[in-house]
Amino acid sequence: MSIALDESKVIGEQKRSYVRDMFARIAPRYDLLNSLLSLRIHHYWRNVAAREANLQQGDTALDVCTGTADLAVRLARDVGTSGTVIGVDFCEPMLRLGWSKARKRSGQRQITLVLGDALQLPFASGSFQAVTVAFGIRNVVDIRKAFAEMWRVLKPGGRVVCLEFSRPRRQPFRAIYHFYFHRLLPGIGGLFSHRDAYTYLPTSVQYFPEREQLAHIMREVGFTAVTWRELTMGIVCIHSGVKP
Repeated sequence: MSIALDESKVIGEQKRSYVRDMFARIAPRYDLLNSLLSLRIHHYWRNVAAREANLQQGDTALDVCTGTADLAVRLARDVGTSGTVIGVDFCEPMLRLGWSKARKRSGQRQITLVLGDALQLPFASGSFQAVTVAFGIRNVVDIRKAFAEMWRVLKPGGRVVCLEFSRPRRQPFRAIYHFYFHRLLPGIGGLFSHRDAYTYLPTSVQYFPEREQLAHIMREVGFTAVTWRELTMGIVCIHSGVKP
């Protein structure tokens, strides 16, 4: 029997194990449900995040919590055949699907996927022009430490870009979305995959720092020029910052 995680009560290694096992279970239907539940808008969100990274031909980029590598594949378009994109994730079944996806894309040979933890990135300091994370930062045990690791592996002048779910602020859309997110989404997810995973999703967003709080954490770590922008009426938010 699957039991949904209570984000308000569970922290540390228990959350880490739960999240890794959850993504392993939902991996086969992950891409399908991403498109179904977002009406395919998630591709637009990732496209905007990739543009925010401001990568150039020949650059080296890191995508943290890469999952099935959607954002890594998109970043590869910007760095070109002379650049490199590395995706890192701690869930091997998700990475296997991501690797299959990357191989199917023509000209995507510059993508490398690595099994690793966002809190202990297996890369030398100052290695990347940009570091991205899409829909993954809320799943880590220690958000501040994850951003500190991203700061460490960035080159001076490099940019971090964080795409994550948020909570719409304007009524009546806020109430409509809350009903969909907390009532309808878990049921739809349960029809195609594991209901507990899609109960965890709105719960994890509920306990995720608000826009201003997340920006404050990024500044505390050392990022400057920290900004954020809302997309799709505040369903998601993109934060970015620069390593001085």
